[in-house]
Amino acid sequence: MKVIFEKRGAIAYVTINRPERLNACDFEAYGQLAEIWREFRDDAALRVAILTGAGERAFCAGSDVKDNYVARPGEDPPSSPFPIMYDLYKPIIAAINGHANGGGLEQALACDIRVAAEHAQFGLGEVRLGWLPGGGGTQRLPRLIPLGRALEMLYTGNRIGADEALRLGLVDYVVPMSGLREKCEAIAGEICKSAPLAVQRIKQAALRGLDLPLADGLKLERDLYKWLQGTDDAREGARAFAAKRAPEWKGK
Repeated sequence: MKVIFEKRGAIAYVTINRPERLNACDFEAYGQLAEIWREFRDDAALRVAILTGAGERAFCAGSDVKDNYVARPGEDPPSSPFPIMYDLYKPIIAAINGHANGGGLEQALACDIRVAAEHAQFGLGEVRLGWLPGGGGTQRLPRLIPLGRALEMLYTGNRIGADEALRLGLVDYVVPMSGLREKCEAIAGEICKSAPLAVQRIKQAALRGLDLPLADGLKLERDLYKWLQGTDDAREGARAFAAKRAPEWKGK
């Protein structure tokens, strides 16, 4: 498999498995990612996902140019993971274990929390091929880091290191490679302590609210709050708090 999908308790592990190509995605890998994200979305037992690449050299070097565009000129990938990732209301953590370039950086941008190894590199090099980033890079990057720096990366295709990415807010943590998985699992474990429906509605409110006027965002927040108050988990949370015990979430 070009993408490995593992389920361990409430955590999904998604690993792009083409280390010999720096985990660059050909059309088949993109199709497998799309199917995996659909399964993650629809499996109520899965609460959070960790996305990474095989090996220690690359998270994902983007699209496999030779396979996707030289060998098959003019073809579009049969399925793309980006629309599904951007519509997911379950959290995804990126464990960036090396190069995150082009479509690889765009996949990281589609995640909620980004943890980078110290040797990670980041770039959107499509402009050097005569393209533009087509997986959300021109829209997501300027919303995440200062506009001038985002445009510089987009215009030049130049890469930045992990420390600079942290300073700009492109990643949330930089850790030694040996501690990358542990850090991501610690974050995932903390998320899993929270009510699953509440986590999903918080993500929905926060991400949809970014594209709304404040008044509309506040209305969305209030509507989702009212919806959550009608769930079994909300009642369980109040009972557990009063009884000073850990809640037992059902996702209902």
